[in-house]
Amino acid sequence: MSVFSSFGINASGLTAERFRMDIIAENIANANTTRTEDGTPYVRKVVTFQEKNKTGATFSSMLASNQSKYNRYGGDGVKVGGVYEDKVSEMNMVYDPSHPDADENGYVLYPNVNTITEMTNLIDASRAYEANSTAFAASKAIALQGLQLGQS
Repeated sequence: MSVFSSFGINASGLTAERFRMDIIAENIANANTTRTEDGTPYVRKVVTFQEKNKTGATFSSMLASNQSKYNRYGGDGVKVGGVYEDKVSEMNMVYDPSHPDADENGYVLYPNVNTITEMTNLIDASRAYEANSTAFAASKAIALQGLQLGQS
């Protein structure tokens, strides 16, 4: 793996984490949205990542190919695998008979967004973004050092 390929790997991580933070911000912004365009409450969204340019190789074949000191696996980074609605978490039922979306019993169906969970995920994404930024800066410093050595 060259120093310059690490720029692409770190940049893909930065892009993916920024997108994840955007989705988390959307979840927080819609935490009280009881009616969307289709008339249903907002449903929490989850971002998944996957390896960029995945070859579909199994773990055992990757392990066998990396036994040679000349054949090292160098990843190509990460990409967003998809954005999915969280169908596992239950929606929140709140008693509020004065709400316009209340049912006949006075209960309102609120989104399945937990602000504490979203803030925890946001901190996680922010730290991952920061780690990618630090790795990018380190790669940049290594490349600059190599250029300075070449000028000597």
